Amino acid sequence: MKAAKAATTATTAKAAAPRKAPKPESHLAMVRRARRINRELAEVYPYAHPELDFRNPFELLVATVLSAQTTDLRVNQTTPALFAAYPTPEDMAAAVPEEMEEIIRPTGFFRAKTKSLMGLSAALRDEFGGEVPGRLEDLVKLPGVGRKTANVVLGNAFGVPGITVDTHFGRLVRRWKWTDEEDPVKVEAVVAGIFPKSEWTMLSHRVVFHGRRICHARKPACGACPIAPLCPSYGEGETDPEKARKLLKYEMGGYPGQRLSPPADYPGKPAPALGAE
Repeated sequence: MKAAKAATTATTAKAAAPRKAPKPESHLAMVRRARRINRELAEVYPYAHPELDFRNPFELLVATVLSAQTTDLRVNQTTPALFAAYPTPEDMAAAVPEEMEEIIRPTGFFRAKTKSLMGLSAALRDEFGGEVPGRLEDLVKLPGVGRKTANVVLGNAFGVPGITVDTHFGRLVRRWKWTDEEDPVKVEAVVAGIFPKSEWTMLSHRVVFHGRRICHARKPACGACPIAPLCPSYGEGETDPEKARKLLKYEMGGYPGQRLSPPADYPGKPAPALGAE
């Protein structure tokens, strides 16, 4: 009887004992997990691409500047009229500001953006022979162009590897515990040390795709996430699979994407033109 009571007491004490905190993840383990996430995202989004419509480096540069504080969809709906009116840097530099403002008004902050676009166009005309330079140090000197914009242009118009740290990218790499840095330049440096340079551009596309479609800012669709087992933040969002599926966006949810002219391998529907939503 005493033995049974002692065993029961021991079992109760064992059950009540606090669990040991999980062992901190080593840097090497984090790198391996990060690279596995990238490989699995490559399988989920084999068609990942820049979600701005463009036909040349100048159009991509302009579209990326316009994308600040608005959606890529709104930019894509606006740029056809903009490039019809001002197809070259020379044309855009000579624009009547009020006329350009009216065209790009749907993207917001249209006065500041007009000033930046006319300024960078004048710089391209006067300093680079009307051509977009293919070097980071030259691009960031242009009005309205920072590292994020420069890396978008370099990676997608020139094939120069770059990491694009936008709000989606920063949010996800912090959720995945790749870094706790908030500053985009520091985030870029940390992530650049995890992946080989050859992966930088496509990694950026995959992470941004995932952030826009599944791992949303306010309510991530955790229950529909294909990389949930690799995510240390699983459970921040909806974990019920049926409810999570209703949160999916763009082609993952059966809706149009952001591009009016998406790549041929894009599995979703093209976005509607301005006024056709």
